[in-house]
Amino acid sequence: MASEKIMNFVEEIKKLSVLELSELVDAIQEEFGVTAAVAAAPAAGAAGAAAEEKTEFDVVLTSFGDAKMAVIKAVKEITGLGLKESKELVESAPKAIKEDVSKADAEEIKTKLEAAGASVELK
Repeated sequence: MASEKIMNFVEEIKKLSVLELSELVDAIQEEFGVTAAVAAAPAAGAAGAAAEEKTEFDVVLTSFGDAKMAVIKAVKEITGLGLKESKELVESAPKAIKEDVSKADAEEIKTKLEAAGASVELK
């Protein structure tokens, strides 16, 4: 385990903004004549693998089921559309409700729509 001094330093680094962290890295590189390129090379390989995994999803309403009004209200809440636009969107199923959202957001939207009685797919 790292010493208390190191752990305190790490805690202070966590408080830095991205800009401040960038400035810190530049200052360390300049002061000690080192580069972060060697450490970044393995990270690039990991980033390539992560890029292959899908990170953005489309939430597609496939059917509004028996609870059309509840689904319209849920779509209105999720999308911020007006009542008329939400109704038209629900009635045009299958239709994308939200596009290019994170997996967590897509799952949350799917849960809300399914709770309202809709059938939903993530693509």
